[in-house]
Amino acid sequence: MKEKLDQAFEALKTYDWGVDPEVLKPIDEAIVATHSDPAARKDLEQRLIAALNTDLPQPAKGAVCRALRIIGTAAAVPALAGMLTDEKLSHMARFALERIPGPEACAALLVALPKSAGKIQLGIISSLGMQGEPAAVAPLASLLGNADPLIAAAAACALGDIGTADAAKAVTTANPTPATQAALADATLVCGEKLLAAGDKAAAKAAYKKILANTPTALVKDAAFRGVEMASK
Repeated sequence: MKEKLDQAFEALKTYDWGVDPEVLKPIDEAIVATHSDPAARKDLEQRLIAALNTDLPQPAKGAVCRALRIIGTAAAVPALAGMLTDEKLSHMARFALERIPGPEACAALLVALPKSAGKIQLGIISSLGMQGEPAAVAPLASLLGNADPLIAAAAACALGDIGTADAAKAVTTANPTPATQAALADATLVCGEKLLAAGDKAAAKAAYKKILANTPTALVKDAAFRGVEMASK
């Protein structure tokens, strides 16, 4: 198996669009084989990190990021963080960072957030929401009044995904504009659902009532009324 794995890592150096992905299969097999062997898995992760730090073709970097999404730890964060502001590589790095446990991955995304713009920043905002780390609430809340309605709406959506009481407070106290009102209402509904699931009925009820005070659409109003009923039981 070692020989095949060595060949797969060698193949990464020239792996490009159109190359048979079977040449990288030994890496996938090694991920499965090291599931219950922490030392071997750590060695595999270190090899993947080392490969990522070389001048690999874009498709090869994508393959490495997919592998790190499964076995990556805080040790992989610095290599992935270096890709976050690269237009061609950012989505690959985020794909891995979203699944790496611990505060390090969130911290890397937060560092990259103000350094990015446009689609890259939208992607980073989305990844912060998917991670669900409370540390992201304040930075995301600061974007709710962004001049770009897409950024503001994305921040609202991410706060809804995080769904803590602080996230709910952020979306319910933000000043809605015609371009962000729907996103803020949706985020508040999602926060309410998560707070109810966590047993925080008081915070959930406050979030739903805030929606009702903002003259929502009929559909949102109905959902908020149902939320108030659930939180009142």
